[in-house]
Amino acid sequence: MQGNLPPEAQEKIEELQDLQETAEQVARQKQQAESSLTEAQTALDELDDIDEDTTMYREVGELLVQTDYDDAADSLDEKVSSLEIRVETLEKQEERVQTQFEELQGELQEMLGGAGGGGPMGGAGGA
Repeated sequence: MQGNLPPEAQEKIEELQDLQETAEQVARQKQQAESSLTEAQTALDELDDIDEDTTMYREVGELLVQTDYDDAADSLDEKVSSLEIRVETLEKQEERVQTQFEELQGELQEMLGGAGGGGPMGGAGGA
């Protein structure tokens, strides 16, 4: 079917495919960031229930290093803030990609002509 399409339409289809791949990548990154955020928030909540004198450790690469309560709380606060910003950024990127996708899809439909549709304002379509 694509062999019969004008070059401009083939180009738009390729752009749509690229945008779809980008959308999938952004969705995966957002899911990972949300998962990390939930994990960090849970750890921060648990920290509230821990006595400040309790011996704690944090992961540094392959090692567990002793840390104190304040350092652990500060580190988790910073991580939560950073991840909240990351999730927000990815949500905005996801929205931009979706908007681009919809615009490109509309352009492609117009390019392929109103033969298959009910025109630009034809919400009811034909029989």
